[in-house]
Amino acid sequence: MMRPHVPDAVTNPDLRPTTPTTEPTTETMTQPASPSRSRPIVLGVTGASGLIYAVRAVKYLLEADEAIELVASRSAAMVWNAENQITMPTEPAKQAEFWRSQAGVPTAGRLRCHPAGDVGANIASGSFRTRGMIVMPCSMSTVGKLANGLSSDLLERAADVQLKEGRSLVVVPRETPFSLVHLRNLTALAEAGARIVPAIPAWYHQPQTIEDLVDFVVARVFDQLDLDCIPLKRWKENEV
Repeated sequence: MMRPHVPDAVTNPDLRPTTPTTEPTTETMTQPASPSRSRPIVLGVTGASGLIYAVRAVKYLLEADEAIELVASRSAAMVWNAENQITMPTEPAKQAEFWRSQAGVPTAGRLRCHPAGDVGANIASGSFRTRGMIVMPCSMSTVGKLANGLSSDLLERAADVQLKEGRSLVVVPRETPFSLVHLRNLTALAEAGARIVPAIPAWYHQPQTIEDLVDFVVARVFDQLDLDCIPLKRWKENEV
């Protein structure tokens, strides 16, 4: 009777395949970056006084290699001229260079600017996913329109999208004093889910310059989006 053929690997242990005993390397264990981390942050700049807040936000976001979708209202261009005697370009590519120049960050991060009237831009749709939006500085005119669901330009439409999609919308009003109408509009926005962060600095971090005061406000704004990219002396954070 013919015996069945037995492979050499079965009868000879030296020929049997061995199981690798090495531990997985750091490279193989590294998890891919979260998809939400690569999504952009929308920055809306209105005609309220205090454009330095927007400039410092652009600076720190780009230095942190974040992506920014920026839309400045028509009034913002007028304020640039009034506050700094500078003309903000309207053409998107030139405007992006302008913001980078003002922020002092020529290459890092990603920055795309949109015309205020381009209501067909990506950020006008809820299907374009973002990590949230900051409107800074925010005029009381913009607050009133957002509180009542009015979208007359891309900035207002983009902010309205954040609310309807349940995403983070941070509004930084730069006005004083507030009228009762202002307060009611801000309350309506807060009730709709927006975070209201007035441009009010603190002094416990011992500021030495105007930029220190501005950066405190910008850092508190970023906190609402869980962004930590500004070196800020926080209140008793490092106490044991």
